[in-house]
Amino acid sequence: MSTFDISFIDSNGLIVNDDFDLSLIDSSDLIVTDDVESVSAPSKSIDSLAQSSATVDQSSELSSDHTAPQVNPSFKRTRKSRSKKPKTPLIYVGIESNGGACSRVFSTPNGSKLYKPDVDAEFLPPPIGTVYTDWQEIVAMYSRYASKAGFSTKLGTNKDRPENVSFRFIHCHRYGKPRFGNFSMANHHKRRSNRIKLTNCKACIRFKIYPGTSDLILYDWVEHHNHPLIGQEFMDFSKEQRTLTYSEQHMIHSLSLHNIGPNIAHKVQCTLKGGHHYVRGKRIDYKNWRRNIKLFIGHRDAQLTVNCLASRTTNLHNFFFYYKVEQMVVKALFWADDVSRCHFIEFGDVLAFDATYKTNMYKMIFVPFTGVDHHKRCVTFGAGLICDETIESYVWLLETFVKCHPKPPILVLTDQDAAMRSAVLKVFPTSAHRLCMWHIMMKLPAKIKGCNVDNDEVRTAIHNLVWDVLIDKDDFEMRWNTLMSQYNLTGHDWLNDMYGIRERWVPCYFSHLDMCCLMKTTSMCESSNAMFKVNTNRHNSLLQFLMSFDTAIDGQRHNQRELEFNMMNSSPLLHTNLRIEEHASRIYTPALFVEVQKEIERGMLQCTNNTPTVIGDVKLYTVTQYNRHFVPVCQFEVAFDVRDKATSCTCNLFTRIGYLCRHIFCVYRPEQVHAIPDRYISNRWKRDSLPRRVYDITNRYSVDNRVETRLRNEILDTVALCADRLRHNPTELSALCEQMKALKIKIFADVPYDPECNRTNAVISDILRVPETGPSTLILQHSVTKGSGYDKDKENNSGKRFVGPREKAINKIKKGKVARLCGNCKQHGHNARSCEKVQAAKAEAAAKLLASKASAAATMTDPT
Repeated sequence: MSTFDISFIDSNGLIVNDDFDLSLIDSSDLIVTDDVESVSAPSKSIDSLAQSSATVDQSSELSSDHTAPQVNPSFKRTRKSRSKKPKTPLIYVGIESNGGACSRVFSTPNGSKLYKPDVDAEFLPPPIGTVYTDWQEIVAMYSRYASKAGFSTKLGTNKDRPENVSFRFIHCHRYGKPRFGNFSMANHHKRRSNRIKLTNCKACIRFKIYPGTSDLILYDWVEHHNHPLIGQEFMDFSKEQRTLTYSEQHMIHSLSLHNIGPNIAHKVQCTLKGGHHYVRGKRIDYKNWRRNIKLFIGHRDAQLTVNCLASRTTNLHNFFFYYKVEQMVVKALFWADDVSRCHFIEFGDVLAFDATYKTNMYKMIFVPFTGVDHHKRCVTFGAGLICDETIESYVWLLETFVKCHPKPPILVLTDQDAAMRSAVLKVFPTSAHRLCMWHIMMKLPAKIKGCNVDNDEVRTAIHNLVWDVLIDKDDFEMRWNTLMSQYNLTGHDWLNDMYGIRERWVPCYFSHLDMCCLMKTTSMCESSNAMFKVNTNRHNSLLQFLMSFDTAIDGQRHNQRELEFNMMNSSPLLHTNLRIEEHASRIYTPALFVEVQKEIERGMLQCTNNTPTVIGDVKLYTVTQYNRHFVPVCQFEVAFDVRDKATSCTCNLFTRIGYLCRHIFCVYRPEQVHAIPDRYISNRWKRDSLPRRVYDITNRYSVDNRVETRLRNEILDTVALCADRLRHNPTELSALCEQMKALKIKIFADVPYDPECNRTNAVISDILRVPETGPSTLILQHSVTKGSGYDKDKENNSGKRFVGPREKAINKIKKGKVARLCGNCKQHGHNARSCEKVQAAKAEAAAKLLASKASAAATMTDPT
């Protein structure tokens, strides 16, 4: 190995002045011009560098070893070759290595440097004159070379000239002149970035396309860069490495349907991949992709949503969709699928609905219709979106609900919204309307003033009265009046108002209705609304909200399927030896059987019956109920018909909730009834109350049933299983990796590339799975009205929703506007430091101090 320590000028005018190793230098390193745009063709290795090092004739031409490869005969030069003899010599500096990227460095006389990547021959671009037929193949080839060399690429502007040659370029990512701008103290604006990325780098590859042909001919390749190259340890920040794959884009979208933003999605990906270095893209790329989805939807939001729902009416069995348009503006929507309609047929005896806000960017009010299924879980009967909370909007929504579900509910449960009540009375005249007890009793502490002891005592007495389901109307009214007189609340306005509408919310006024105690509050509805809010946010477009709704519904139905599976593959634990308990375990769902089992067990242990009174074929029993200390608490009358085993109890539990009470089970024991009669088995609580088709995969919105999606997931799972199997065997893992790479090369070579499939809009459309739309005609407007509840100053009760003192206090806490409490005077509005009493005390103390100092000074100056 020869090492030189001399300066020389080669035949191309390149001054070499450094200690270098000849084995590391290629003769092509010495063929560099000061015109950074051009270099000679890819060079060949020569062994005669030592002989050429002594040559100083700058006017000599290139030797035969430096000549460019033979150009394709069809390639015609239209101008002089860009490889020129240098005007000024360049100095070879040495070899620079950044991680896995290696480059040879040259210096110009003015001190600037040029960098030539040192890349294996298999990754180098082909010789000048090579002909291509596919532009994407060129892009892939040069991108592979760039990734090994340590830079990124960007496509240059195509120069198409009519009746002449067309040119296409691929540049270095730092190509382009930097814009420094003019700094002015008078007009100084802060830039988004104070870093300059462009250096006007001339490294590129150029192709020509002749008229009448589709062949791309390589005619120039500029190899040298005017900036340092990127090391392999930083290549994950390059443009190519930051390009998100389809799988990553799909993951971002899928997580957004669970209200997981791009920041968390990036962290999840980093955790799954084992570090940031293995993740394509930064957090900003994830955010940009999320932004691109919204930009793709854009002004077509209403049309895409309507088309998506309308397509389901033709593609899904028994899907219902209806919407309202005024002046091409979508004002309201309602939809329900076959599963929701089946749920309403079986469980639609009690219906609850409540308005939900902050679910979409247009502030449209989301109204899900909720009930309770045979597992005592929330089910959704349908959902609607309205632009405001006026009576007209609720009437349209409920009338559309009736079109979908013709059977009216027995009981409709809402909060105290006056517009809801007016709409319910108009659309469901035969249904009972009930107000949520929780919303009313929640206001009780704020409405009743007084000391804490008296307040707690009154609240406890009122709660014990209104929640009692076993008293009748007359008893309730008598006890209420007594309670008001006892605590001097006879003239209380709010309590009198609530007593005036007692038939709308007190349970004893609904005890004659079937399933009246199934829901006494809108807690189920609130739970359902919370579930939907978990999956969406106020920044979602309407189409994104619809997909988030599908995800939430799929989660709800998945839980129901899981309960069905557990029910079919397990048996409950029996507590007694009674055959009627075993019979109940076979007909009821596990959730309901737990309640029935308690009644059977307590009917045996905590209830006794006397000798019955016989009137014809009916036996009248008096059943005494005991508490856990075996102290009698109350008595109930049970009538038993010996002919058909018809039974009734004065506690009315079967009417209120749909299963028999402990008092009837106590009577069944002496009457030798070992199975629950069919007439007392409510179909809504049976194990097989729903048809099996509701659990079919075709009824799951968020499941992609396409063949290509199924096969793609199967491939990914297969590869993952193989990698997991060999995770502790590096040799086999390496062999598997090589096999996959070979398969990848074959696939990319054989499968034709369709650039339309990789366009951003095409990928987003595929991920969203939205139907094709024509011209966007329907639009959405931001809703202005955020509430239309009870307001005495407005006509037709169409003003703003009433906000009580408790809600105001909660809102103040959320906004951080709670008044300060002074630790000195215990008054609100200031703290101890700014308290007037403290300030007065400080001022008085300061005055006394000054007076004492003045007195001391006078004593010292007094001559006496």
